[in-house]
Order: sequence, then structure tokens, then C-alpha cells
Amino acid sequence: PDAQGRVLLPSVVHYPAQGGRRIGWAAQEGAVLDAANTVASAKRLMGRGLADIDHQDKLPYALRQQPGMVAVATAQGDKSPVEVSAEILATLRQRAEDTLGGALDGAVITVPAYFNDDQRKATKDAGRIAGLNVQRIINEPTAAALAYGMDRGARDAKIAVYDLGGGTFDISIIETVDLDGEQQ
Repeated sequence: PDAQGRVLLPSVVHYPAQGGRRIGWAAQEGAVLDAANTVASAKRLMGRGLADIDHQDKLPYALRQQPGMVAVATAQGDKSPVEVSAEILATLRQRAEDTLGGALDGAVITVPAYFNDDQRKATKDAGRIAGLNVQRIINEPTAAALAYGMDRGARDAKIAVYDLGGGTFDISIIETVDLDGEQQ
């Protein structure tokens, strides 16, 4: 949790003209007052070129093509989706370290199931920039299925998790087996 006890962190970063940055809840105000310099949903831009982004004219900020992927034009210069995501992940890393009382050994980051290899690599890069030892990138519905199975202590079970969000329909099916008394 953050200092106010909130366990969620909105994926929003505000880059004000006077410098610095605001992340999460503090950045949401910027989305209303200074939308051109506030980036929300950077993951939708991750690993994508300008030609890949639909409805650019509806975004509150300007996009620019950079080598490899788009960048968001802000008052503080162009910010890649990897940079924006790294800001969010660094905040989460710090919160986890504060809560757990020390450095993290590693991290598993989840991504939408539709992410391609470029988007997964960009996400892993963001984690590394944020100071995380990224062990694995896994699909969000797969992570949900794994968490459900572990939480329930499922043995010899088949678990299906449907993800109906964001205009996609994803499913992950996992099977847990008990090998010599140990869940796999």
C-alpha cells in the first residue's frame, strides 16, 4: 500500500512543464488539468509504431515516431512508452521494498495476452530500467489462473480463466498435478 493505504496505482504519469513528474493518483489530476503532458495507458503504445496506433487524433497528447516505437511529446521532451512504464514500475518496486523491508530478488510482470514479442521485450526493458530483476513476462489470464490454483491449493485440477476486458476475449487453461505430494 501507499502512504494513504491504497493498494492500487493508476498507470498514469504527468510530466509538468516546470519539471519533475507525478505518478499514479497524483498524476490523475494532470490528466484533467494538463492532458497534453499526462500519459495514461502507455502499455497500449508499447512496442508499436505510429502506423499501428488507431485513433491518434482522439488522444490528448501528441505521438511522434521514434526508432523502434512511438514516443509521447511532453513539455519535458519525448517520452517512450518504455520510459513511462519504467516510472510506474519503479514506483511499485519502491512500494514493495518499503512494505517487505528490503530489495526484491526478482519480479514477474504480466502483460495482455495479445502482446507480441516486441511488446513483451519493451515491457521487460521497462522492468529493468525500473531496477527490477525481471524473471518472466506472462500473460495476464495465465497469471490469474496460476494465482487461483495456488490460492486454492488445487491438486490434480484443470482451471480455466477468461479475461473479457479491454475489447479482448482471452482464456488460459492450466492443469495442476500432484507429483510425489508436491504441487506442480
